[in-house]
Amino acid sequence: MINWKAGGDSGARESGRPGGLFTEALSTDVRIWKVTTVKSKRAPYQLRWTVAGQVKTASFATTALADSRRSQLRQAMSRGEAFGVDSGLPVSELRAAAAKAAEAESGRNDPNWWAFSREYMATRWRTAAAKTREGLADSLAAVAIAMAGEGPKPPSPEDVRLAMRWAVVPSHAYEEAPSALLAACDWLARESLPLSALKDSRVVRDVHYRLAFKLDGGPAAAETYKRRRRGFNTAMEYAIQEGYLDANPLAGVRRPSTSRTSGVVDPRVLVNEVQGRQLLTAVSYVGSVHRNRGRRLVAFFGCMLLGATRPAEAVGLALPQCRLPDSGWGELLLKETRPVSGRKWTDSGERHDKRGLKSREVTQVRRVPIPPVLVSLLRDHVEEFGTARDGRLFFNERGGLLGSSSYWRVWQEARVLALPPEKATSPLARRPYDLRSTCITNWLRAGLPVAEVARRAGNSPEVIHRNYAGCLDDSEEENNRKIELAMGW
Repeated sequence: MINWKAGGDSGARESGRPGGLFTEALSTDVRIWKVTTVKSKRAPYQLRWTVAGQVKTASFATTALADSRRSQLRQAMSRGEAFGVDSGLPVSELRAAAAKAAEAESGRNDPNWWAFSREYMATRWRTAAAKTREGLADSLAAVAIAMAGEGPKPPSPEDVRLAMRWAVVPSHAYEEAPSALLAACDWLARESLPLSALKDSRVVRDVHYRLAFKLDGGPAAAETYKRRRRGFNTAMEYAIQEGYLDANPLAGVRRPSTSRTSGVVDPRVLVNEVQGRQLLTAVSYVGSVHRNRGRRLVAFFGCMLLGATRPAEAVGLALPQCRLPDSGWGELLLKETRPVSGRKWTDSGERHDKRGLKSREVTQVRRVPIPPVLVSLLRDHVEEFGTARDGRLFFNERGGLLGSSSYWRVWQEARVLALPPEKATSPLARRPYDLRSTCITNWLRAGLPVAEVARRAGNSPEVIHRNYAGCLDDSEEENNRKIELAMGW
């Protein structure tokens, strides 16, 4: 008969909630028969037993396996264990199965950082741009160092970062990790802290540190910190939405004071009119003997210096987007960017992504008037080099997309040619992007309203105010004269 308290177990039924318990009627009315044979090629040896009169069977490929299972059931009977009426299993096995299920359920409700990061990126991948994907991966990888756990023989922070950046790409979900990252991936999958660890203030402080500092312990650039924290915040929004967390653990945590001011342009990077001309001239001499590497990029850098285009905007610039009259001012109609993101981050598998303008709707166009000197540079460029098959003005020797490494190399060589040694080693125009900053500063110094400068540059007026205020300090004397004139003294 059924015994609701068999084998010394308390309670007629045990809860199936997490904690290793289960829901099933129990009985000590158990009988076990000898192993018999049945007509089956795969499992011809059958074990039969009854629990509270209900017949249970299990088939095995060999008689040894069947006898071993019969011995296990008899040992459970000898220990006085009750058996589940529905499953026919001893209480010890039911508890083990329930504990395993509870552990799996706990993992689903509280995944570790490794599993969560892969899950989160899979949900974001389809709708995110390549650069956004890469930025999110960097955020998750930075946090992974703090969430790596304390198991034996942990991987280095650099290996943690590389392993996480590889693992969060959805297409890698069913691939074996590269041999160089295999050990780190296995370790992180096993030892990473669960999301619930983010309720520990010590863990939160370490996470915040990893967002704000580089691997060598130096402070990360302010923009890097902002991007990483933004990526972490969006991941936490998903964690809250899925019920893993109740709140963002970094809410209210202030940015470290060691981080630099975000986005503010250093006046030392700006070039004057003479330096700008010298640099563009020097670009034309770079690689003049080898496939005109520099000459084909003069107008490219001119677009940044005289039209304030971003490098990725200039890479995507096509002839139909340019109005280049024989004389006077022209116009660029910017509508596309081709940022370099890396093949694993783009849908096309190409290094360059294809996007609309930064922080704008995909269909939005930005009209930028350009001075006659830039019109002339672009006309000369088209006359000498033509365009790529799709109409793009700037392309590599094979007609493909212009890579950032290509124009960076040309720019570094041009700086050495154009500038005296003390200037070549200074911050002056160290990056091609500094030409855009020079152009925006010149527009402000010319007296254009900030709103108009922002429109032409593709920024908000707030960004222009914040980032370029320090570049106008050299106009202090002129401003003082204006004040004196207004005061009449």
